[in-house]
Amino acid sequence: MIDAILKLSLRYRIFVVFGMLVFAAFSLWMLPSLTIDVFPDTTPVQVQINTYATGLAAEEVERQVTFPIEQEINGMPKLNQLRSLSKFGLSQVTVTFDDGTNIYFARQQVTERINNAVLPAGVVKPTLGPVATGLGEILHFMVQPVSPETSLTDVRTFFDWVVKPGLRKVPGVAEINAWGGEKKQYQIRIDPDRLITYDISFEQIVDAIKSTNMNAGGSNIERGTETLIIQGMARTKTLDEIRNIVVGIKKDIPIQISDVAVVMVGNDSRLGAISYMGKGESVMGLGFMLIGESSNTITHRLKDKYEIIKAGLPKDIKMDIAYDRTELVDKVIGTVRGNLFEGGLLVIAVLFIFLGNLRAGIVVATAIPFSMFFAFNGMMAFGIAGSLLSLGAIDFGMVVDSSVVLVEHLMRRMGEEGAEKRNRLELIYEAAMEVRMPTLFGELIIIIVYLPILTLEGVEGKLFRPMALTVVFALVGSLILSLTLIPALASLLLPKKMSHSEPIVVRLAVWIYKPILKLVLRFRIAAIMMVVGVSLVAVMMARSLGSEFIPKLSEGAIVINIFRPVGTSIQEAVRYNTKLENMVLAAFPDEVKRVWSRLGSPEVATDPMGPEETDFFITFNPREKWTKAKTQEELIGLVDRLIKPLIGQEYSFTQPIEQRVNEMISGVRADVAVKIFGDDFEVLKKKAEQVEQILKNIQGAEDILVEPVSGQPVLQIKLKQEQLAIHGLAAKNVLQHIETLGGQPLGEILEGEQRFPLVAKFPDNLTSRPEAVGALIVTSASGEKIPLAGIADIQEIRGPSRISREWGQRRITIQCNVRNRDVGSFVTEAQKQIKTKVSFPTSRYRVEWGGQFEQLAAAKSRLAIIVPISLLMIIFLLYLTYRNMTDTL
Repeated sequence: MIDAILKLSLRYRIFVVFGMLVFAAFSLWMLPSLTIDVFPDTTPVQVQINTYATGLAAEEVERQVTFPIEQEINGMPKLNQLRSLSKFGLSQVTVTFDDGTNIYFARQQVTERINNAVLPAGVVKPTLGPVATGLGEILHFMVQPVSPETSLTDVRTFFDWVVKPGLRKVPGVAEINAWGGEKKQYQIRIDPDRLITYDISFEQIVDAIKSTNMNAGGSNIERGTETLIIQGMARTKTLDEIRNIVVGIKKDIPIQISDVAVVMVGNDSRLGAISYMGKGESVMGLGFMLIGESSNTITHRLKDKYEIIKAGLPKDIKMDIAYDRTELVDKVIGTVRGNLFEGGLLVIAVLFIFLGNLRAGIVVATAIPFSMFFAFNGMMAFGIAGSLLSLGAIDFGMVVDSSVVLVEHLMRRMGEEGAEKRNRLELIYEAAMEVRMPTLFGELIIIIVYLPILTLEGVEGKLFRPMALTVVFALVGSLILSLTLIPALASLLLPKKMSHSEPIVVRLAVWIYKPILKLVLRFRIAAIMMVVGVSLVAVMMARSLGSEFIPKLSEGAIVINIFRPVGTSIQEAVRYNTKLENMVLAAFPDEVKRVWSRLGSPEVATDPMGPEETDFFITFNPREKWTKAKTQEELIGLVDRLIKPLIGQEYSFTQPIEQRVNEMISGVRADVAVKIFGDDFEVLKKKAEQVEQILKNIQGAEDILVEPVSGQPVLQIKLKQEQLAIHGLAAKNVLQHIETLGGQPLGEILEGEQRFPLVAKFPDNLTSRPEAVGALIVTSASGEKIPLAGIADIQEIRGPSRISREWGQRRITIQCNVRNRDVGSFVTEAQKQIKTKVSFPTSRYRVEWGGQFEQLAAAKSRLAIIVPISLLMIIFLLYLTYRNMTDTL
């Protein structure tokens, strides 16, 4: 088959060259559609289920919401991992499927299962997270007030009803999430004292509003040739209309809402907050791209639409982009492009020098761009993104290897005596066939070298497999070119008579090598022993080499994960973050470009933190502008020293993409995660503290953090069933009063296309003090007025702040980063110490390791099998080449 391809390529060489030029033109035309990103998309097929249970504590969320959903999800086809997080008011269940599962099939299966879950009344229907990758967070932008007169409510309203709908229309965008600000809300602030004065019950107010704030249809009336639609309208539109709603009549005098409550525009309870550039609070928008899209393309589309919206901003609002993924992508791809270009030039220069013939150098050099075209087309066909790992793996030396051997051998044959008298095409054919099998086996051996990487699965496979495939595509292209284009070009471009003399560089190399070769042949036993000795030393040194899973990439930005005491208020955390932003900006004016912090959770809980948790972002100016540090690691050290004196917080350093990759691997944001499973929280906390102390004494451990699972201040109101029975009260009615402390939904108020919730609440002075809550009056069916403290035990306790589960079992995580040491040796040492120093009461408690090490271990176990098989395949190919086991070895 090979000889037939060679003959056809030489016979129809003009058509071969023309066909390759058409292929090159097609490749250049298709090249802009190649997906470009910093890293390959390592996102597993994952579905997030978010369920809001307003007012429920973490344990109640776990028991009443998370557990029923987990029960329904368990046993799903292709289920790979199931983990969950329960915290105040929120349940998040993360479902991971086997690789290759269609994401929309997975979401459909999850939707069908959760529809069967039996959840308590008042819990919002579970919703699925956006159809986005773990690395889909591609754009952060700020919407800010220009002056103090513009409130955060105004800014958030503008974001929700102008900015967000406009950006969500962009093709390829999965979600525009909102973080921070204050959501507008129509509030009826009920005065308990006035309820007593007017003898009005809480239930009367709720019923009056729900029965008034509505519209109705009355079918239609046929009138001659017309049909009249009957429309009954009672929906309230203004504050005055709400105030005028009648809730009762006393002595023939109507009692209105305004008599027993204050009707006002207020704000919903806040989930999170954003501070930016040390200037106070802002509203942040996060742009997410759909799975399978190009981050570079979608980010540019988003920014184009962003600029259109920005051009039409009102005078009291401004916008600014804080984080733009394309900045890093452009920088990385620019580096790769420069390296490829410089590498190509260097290879071409070496070709010209060692071949000693300009035409021969041109023939061989054509293999470089055409092999790249084969690689690009293969990447597009298999959906591989052009990234630092995939494009950076291409070695031009390997790409031109077969072409160099072919052309160099052809030059030697054409330089032989009488070669110019022979048929040119026959000579080229003979020369090509003489070296074809050795070069073919050589290329196959190189491909087999990458075979172990191609067998990797999971996150490690998605990360490194694109690199191996890209190299294989280029090598296959090189093989095809050496059978087609290179012989055709050689027949057209090489002169009929070649020089017998070697290039001066080759002659110099031979002059140096000859005496060395004679010496080695004379003392061959000693030479063999020396090689064996060096090999043994290399093997021994290799055993002590460290191991890392993911190479570190300087992203031009860092994230400081800050953890404060559980129960820290949003206002206090914002004040602290703003102070920290100003400190960083003042200390590093030449290094820092932007700084902002986000705490709590966004509207769609893609990152469900509490108010005590902060992601502190710092983006950097170009490195040439820096004056206080030369490297990112050095700058991190300076920032560490700056914030370390601040008391009351723990923190760890990471980077935006690195953080998301670590979260995808095991749900944590650090290099290494020690996960302790068990049932009793007190036991878990105690064992976690022991592990923390062990890690602190191991070299390389940095940013050690124990998952904050307890310490949440809770005002527990436990109803007394016997007292409820004595007073004829239903628990539901009493709990309705408790719900109103935070805000009980009663309907919506429409303002054109905008709609805002209408809620009933008690005044702030009632909810600001625990003793005031006990004085809240509950009215029985007989009209008796009973204080809440008379029918309930009210006490302040410390409860769980969050409950993490994996495969239905509770766990606590101790995470840490590893610096100035490889992850593999660090974990090996830590495992030995934890195994000997930490004991567990029962078999229900166990330790598992996560983070990067989890994938490193999985990759090692697979490579331990595949690498020996690959070596045997290489030996077999060498044997086919030499037909002699001695020469093979």
